[in-house]
Amino acid sequence: MRVGAFVLGAQFPGQGSGEALHRAVRTAEVAEEAGLDSVWLAEHHFVPYGVCPSAVTLAALLLGRTRRLRVGTAVSVLPNAHPVALGEQAALLHLTSGGRFTLGVGRGGPWVDLEVFGGGLEAYEHGFPAALDLLRRWLTEPSVGVPPGPGERYGFREVAVVPRPSESLDADADGGGPEVIVACTSPASVRLAAERLLPMLLGMHSGDEDKAGMVALWREAALAAGHPRERVLAAGHVSAGVCQLADRTADAREALLKAMPGWLKQGLDAHVTVDGRVRAMRDPVAYTELLCELHPVGTPELAADRLAATSERTGITRFALMTEGCGDLAGTEENVRRLGFEVLPLLG
Repeated sequence: MRVGAFVLGAQFPGQGSGEALHRAVRTAEVAEEAGLDSVWLAEHHFVPYGVCPSAVTLAALLLGRTRRLRVGTAVSVLPNAHPVALGEQAALLHLTSGGRFTLGVGRGGPWVDLEVFGGGLEAYEHGFPAALDLLRRWLTEPSVGVPPGPGERYGFREVAVVPRPSESLDADADGGGPEVIVACTSPASVRLAAERLLPMLLGMHSGDEDKAGMVALWREAALAAGHPRERVLAAGHVSAGVCQLADRTADAREALLKAMPGWLKQGLDAHVTVDGRVRAMRDPVAYTELLCELHPVGTPELAADRLAATSERTGITRFALMTEGCGDLAGTEENVRRLGFEVLPLLG
């Protein structure tokens, strides 16, 4: 089982962006010290829900600060970026880190980001598959070109891929480039990832039953696409969640219920849709309570049991756990250390 920290760069009420980002960096440093497998970095724009606007930039910093830890984006929002530019950055981080970088990508939401960065609703609603395929071509082929045509967002002459991520490191992987995962929230996105044999990142709002269903659908679609059964069964899906540890489960829950609702309300209320559509936001207290029920929130023994149960029910063995839910730097560092030193040994 591979357990990592999910870093949102959450700005809690009364905090500045610098405080949130410093806590994000310290989370990664302590995660390596505590023996965690990885850190996963979220990307958001124009909202205090998460104040990291470039997951690949923060990943570069953290790869330089660490020596063993895997660093992944969870996720880079593909409709806001040119796939070639993102592919170049991913190749650079893959090669300079010795293969420790994972590129997670997602469709994002119908937010004002689409207006600011010029992608528009078309990129969000219909353009993700083509952008993903162009990104994958960049990470696996020696040169890439896209013939211009009607409705084609990206059209350019054949150009060389430099640096080539497939020139070293892992010749047994597809093309030898960085691992790519896809955030999946619907059957359509599950099938999209499965047809390309790309592992899924599954959100913290989903329980074990939902995640098991998505894994089953992914396997069915991947096999139907003709991928080898052994590779389908070995796919490294990632389950996102929340982890808060204490000597008593009641204390762990209380820590999250004190801090997270204020952060969720402030952060979710700040989202603005690009076209004025109304988006229903979750009740912050009820959502925090749900996360406490679904994920490893409690004693180290309870946390280990919940992680093991999720893995058994879903077949997922990789976890990205938000550890900053108390909103406090010292508390986050202690939480990460307890996850590494007290929970991981119980998982065997």
